[in-house]
Amino acid sequence: MKQVSRRAWLVFSALALVLAAAAPGRAAPASVRAERQMVVTANRHASQAGLEMLRAGGSAVDAAIAAQLVLGLVEPQSSGLGGGAFMLHFAAGSGVLSAYDGRETAPAAVDERLFLDAQGRPMRFFDAVAGGRAVGAPGVVRMLALAHKEHGRLPWAALFAPAIRLAEAGFRVSPRLHFLIARDRLLKNFSAARSYFYQDCAALPEGFLLKNPAYAQSLRQIAADPQAFYRGPLARRVIAAVRHAERNPGMLSLADLAAYRAKKRPPVCLSYRLWRLCGMPPPSSGGVTTLQIMKMLERFDMAAIAPGSLRAVHLISAASRLAFADRAAYLADSDFVAVPLRGLLDTDYLRARAALIEPARRLKTVLPGAPRYDDGAAANFFAAPSPERPSTSHLSIVDHWGDVVSMTTSVENVFGSRVMVGGFLLNNQLTDFSFVPRKAGAPVANRVEPGKRPRSSMSPTIVFDRAGRPVMAIGSPGGPAIIGFVVKTLIGVLDWKHDIQAAIALPNHVTMGGPLFLERATPLIRLESGLKALGYKVRERSLVSGLHGVVIRYGPGGARQLIGGADPRREGVALGD
Repeated sequence: MKQVSRRAWLVFSALALVLAAAAPGRAAPASVRAERQMVVTANRHASQAGLEMLRAGGSAVDAAIAAQLVLGLVEPQSSGLGGGAFMLHFAAGSGVLSAYDGRETAPAAVDERLFLDAQGRPMRFFDAVAGGRAVGAPGVVRMLALAHKEHGRLPWAALFAPAIRLAEAGFRVSPRLHFLIARDRLLKNFSAARSYFYQDCAALPEGFLLKNPAYAQSLRQIAADPQAFYRGPLARRVIAAVRHAERNPGMLSLADLAAYRAKKRPPVCLSYRLWRLCGMPPPSSGGVTTLQIMKMLERFDMAAIAPGSLRAVHLISAASRLAFADRAAYLADSDFVAVPLRGLLDTDYLRARAALIEPARRLKTVLPGAPRYDDGAAANFFAAPSPERPSTSHLSIVDHWGDVVSMTTSVENVFGSRVMVGGFLLNNQLTDFSFVPRKAGAPVANRVEPGKRPRSSMSPTIVFDRAGRPVMAIGSPGGPAIIGFVVKTLIGVLDWKHDIQAAIALPNHVTMGGPLFLERATPLIRLESGLKALGYKVRERSLVSGLHGVVIRYGPGGARQLIGGADPRREGVALGD
């Protein structure tokens, strides 16, 4: 387990250093308040598009679709048509919470050796990421179409208008986008991306007016028919780009695209003090792992512990190490792997795991627990690292009917596979599988298999009060650190009673069982000697989260107040009426 954690964190920390300078320095903004509706996304253009749909009588799902389409244009390094997403949706009218799975799937032609070299050794991440090899069948379009069919109020085609308009008129390159283009070493290797993101071999400068007519054309095709992405001329172009990529040609086929299905799954929920926390089930590990951490911390009076104190960081880290041990061993696509979901979230099981936490020292060894399987028999799976990367986006939306969307969306690595077609980038989500398919002769739960969805850490979360009313929607990008970012913010609001914006701005600290990472240039750094005395290996990193959340407060007579917060580490904006 120790070796697994070290390798996984080396993978994460390498890109954390790259992203460090990607967050333009700015003071934390004040929270935004509204009474009717609110949209919080990673970019002002996307938030404006979502709010435009709400003002036109659209639902939270309508706003999410419009915002996603704009994010794929103005923040292409993080998400888009060529990627996947997970959405939690609460319908106020029926009181039903739904989990929509738009995760990518592996091509039918691959096997568990996909990321092994000729000698049978795991490939290096950046040898695998770029090109067609790591591209899975994109799921976001089918997922959004499914959600719209069930919860949309505006016509499907109307939701595309803001993104089409902006793609044709152009948008200004943001500081973050400029930095990431300039820093990336792989993007120039692909002709379509090179011609779009560079001018005279130099990264497009901040403020450059960037137009994308090819994206507008793709959007028009999908606006006319949501199946156009999966069948027909656009689908053929996607497959040609993958199979004839300038590096690492892939095996995705037209049959893989046509066969892709978005899925509705039962969300995972667990009580935490006065609230009920709900998240995504597998293939995301985010929901289960977040709930496990929070439930283990229920043993401690977190409200009485100072935020950012040695005790707070230690207890959160201790619970995180135990939960990540379970995550590595048990969580993967439940359509392929027997995941002991009930056992992992069993109150008695988590009480016993929490009892392992020692308040005065770090546990030297943390192993997966032994949760009960539904059928009473444990599967023989082994843990192995999965080099998930932190390039993703999150949006939180509340409409005036009280419907709530919490959606995390991704192309995986920064600029995904770097393969560009139709004005958008394709994902490299298959690198979220374990590169090591077997250990000690037994299969690894998150190994590559045809049609399988790779494990994710995306953690869209909705919190409910005792009356069953939604009181908070939150989520973040950040690869495996997403879970720690979300946990910090949940505790900040629920236990420490912070305003959502203040909770988001709290310094980040994360661990997956190896080193404990503290956010550089924050007050947490003063804890380093104390944490080392407890037994932690401490590292400083620029932990660039992208937390976006909405808190809902209820007053007499059905009055509501919406309070939105956006992460000052990125370029997010909360807008509302």
